[in-house]
Amino acid sequence: MEKRPAAALSTNLQKAVQWIGEVIQEHPEKQRNQVVSDAQLRFDLTPAESEFLNHNFKEIITGTEKGNR
Repeated sequence: MEKRPAAALSTNLQKAVQWIGEVIQEHPEKQRNQVVSDAQLRFDLTPAESEFLNHNFKEIITGTEKGNR
């Protein structure tokens, strides 16, 4: 997959990233993988956009989830 500059990200993807950040800050008890899945549906992301979220939030998801258990 080709890397694109941040300015090239779709509006929906930008909104999803912002929303995920807000939800994670406001509700640290929520599972990160569920928040990312909710964002994918909420912002009607394409498969490529969903993969971007999965790839870029993977470190947050696995690192935080393991730390909470």
